[in-house]
Amino acid sequence: MSKALFIAEKPSVAQEFAKALKVQTSRKDGYLESENTVITWCVGHLVTMSYPEKYDEKLKKWSLETLPFLPKEFKYEVIPGVKKQFDIVKGLLNRQDVDTIYVCTDSGREGEYIYRLVAMMAGVRNKTQRRVWIDSQTEEEILRGIREAKDIHAYDNLSASAYLRAKEDYLMGINFSRLLSLKYGNAVSSYLGTRYQAISVGRVMTCVLGMVVRREREIREFVKTPFYRVLGKFQLSGRSFEGEWRAVEGSRFFQSPYLYKENGFKEKEQAQALVELLSAHPPLTAQVEKLEKKKENKNPPLLFNLAELQNECSRLFKLSPDETLKIVQELYEKKLVTYPRTDARVLSTAVAKEISKNLRGLLGYEQGKEYAGEILELGSYKSIGKTRYVNDKQITDHYAIIPTGQGLGALKSLSLTASRVYEVVVRRFLSIFYPPAVYQKVSLTSVIEKERLFSSFKVLVSEGYLKVTGYSFGKKKDEEEKKEEGKDQEEQTGDAGFLELLQGIKKGSSLPVESFYIKEGETSPPKRYTSGSMILAMENAGQLIEDEELRAQIKGSGIGTSATRAEILKKLMTIQYLALNKKTQVITPTLLGEMIFDVVNASIRSLLNPELTASWEKGLTYVAEGSITSQEYMGKLEHFIRSRTEGVMGLRNQLALRQFFDAAAAYYKKPAARKSYGEAKKAGSKKTVGKSSKA
Repeated sequence: MSKALFIAEKPSVAQEFAKALKVQTSRKDGYLESENTVITWCVGHLVTMSYPEKYDEKLKKWSLETLPFLPKEFKYEVIPGVKKQFDIVKGLLNRQDVDTIYVCTDSGREGEYIYRLVAMMAGVRNKTQRRVWIDSQTEEEILRGIREAKDIHAYDNLSASAYLRAKEDYLMGINFSRLLSLKYGNAVSSYLGTRYQAISVGRVMTCVLGMVVRREREIREFVKTPFYRVLGKFQLSGRSFEGEWRAVEGSRFFQSPYLYKENGFKEKEQAQALVELLSAHPPLTAQVEKLEKKKENKNPPLLFNLAELQNECSRLFKLSPDETLKIVQELYEKKLVTYPRTDARVLSTAVAKEISKNLRGLLGYEQGKEYAGEILELGSYKSIGKTRYVNDKQITDHYAIIPTGQGLGALKSLSLTASRVYEVVVRRFLSIFYPPAVYQKVSLTSVIEKERLFSSFKVLVSEGYLKVTGYSFGKKKDEEEKKEEGKDQEEQTGDAGFLELLQGIKKGSSLPVESFYIKEGETSPPKRYTSGSMILAMENAGQLIEDEELRAQIKGSGIGTSATRAEILKKLMTIQYLALNKKTQVITPTLLGEMIFDVVNASIRSLLNPELTASWEKGLTYVAEGSITSQEYMGKLEHFIRSRTEGVMGLRNQLALRQFFDAAAAYYKKPAARKSYGEAKKAGSKKTVGKSSKA
């Protein structure tokens, strides 16, 4: 009797498939089996790429003579720690009574790669292989995925891009790490007074390091500029508000060299002179010259993809991206949310048609039942397919992260933080079924002594979706409101009563002025990246590109993928190129990190640029789409590695790096002593790699 074999990525997922299939299985060593079904699992990766010495023992020793290392055929090996499970899986894949294999690893590039490596090493032949592609681990979704499973060859392009991504990271990492270590390792270690320093380089991580170091240096070089604004304090039926002076056309100071922008002065004396001019003829009264009223709609934000959720959790809970991913993965495995490793922020048309199921499920969730009930009663979910929250063209592998409406029994077993992350996902989801928040905006221009003052007001008149966004754990301000803070000209907020007073003002009305005063300010430096904003910056790396044509070409491509970005950041911190303040989640470079930046900048500068990394990522997307072949991609990759290796071979700039090391070391608590390389060697290990002193 023939059997179907289901292979999952981990044991817990295998159990969910067994439950969904409703098969009575007996537990064996490394798999489950019933009369007509076998269910097994990987434990993450079972197979990996072999180190260069497996190609040739001579390659174990790092040498410039053996670079570049570009094998014609790549070697793979079973990871020693999981060999037992691999042998079990291999035996099952090749069992004579197994005629159909259902591939149930994670539905994405990495999950595809995990299985393809196993199948290749196991030598699977003459079996029907079908790919199960699911968006959640609910029973109905698992059964749908099995029912609609496609022949595995439908995913060959995705598999090709997965293999290429691994080869790319492997070749760039090995070649450039060896090359720069051999060329500059002594210069770095001698300067720091440490043992020989290997230099770790990667397609993605080096670019991220570059972004952090550049931002840190921008902050250091930033010179604060003070400026002085003049404001008037107005009275309106016992309520006070502000008006800001601006040097618009008709002003005595229009296009004056004394100005800082149009709303301030470079020197306090000039601002004081204006205050005296405006205050010259008490009692002070201004005339209303212009009054504009308009309504502003603020729509609910798009749904969460992984990057946006990681950024939000960094802001709300000071979680690292890695911690957020672990939590949302747990929520996924407990059937509470859909697949987490997604770049999409919208739903598919198919999901939108069935969305009432998710909403009905949330009737059992304390923080969401009121809103879910209201949405179902009003029927607002019925038209969601016609909104910006549903767009098939913006989805590649998976739609946005949303609650399934199932698995609510698991909420009791969650940590407090995990339950709050779930609430964040639920509230973002529910908000898209509500109308926009509506604000009444009023702009007022008043004149005194032929100078104009400007006031703007914003009053919430209909809360719309905002009624959903108040978290139970007290974080009331949403992300967009946070972003609006800190503008040069702040909008004054008011209540319905104040709005009514404003409505009574007409052109030509007189407004009493209580006083004029000076408000001092200063320009702000760029902000350091937090772990969350770094993830977003990585996702949107294409936007950093100045060349419009290139930017358009790689639109939507970022640095790394939703599945890898958190791991990249974690690695940079593990090897001490970057430092993370766990309380604030602010990221800063270490002295070692800055020195590595300077080394790469002086040798293979393009590795630091988002253009390069994002364009490689775009190339992988083209392979997955079938637009270019693997051979074309590999040809370009090998040319890049070969040409850059040859370029570095010809450099003789090790000594010149010292000036850059000195410049960086000045900003650390324990700067390296400025000794000759020979003296530094004698100093041995007394000095330490300086860690970032700022956070």
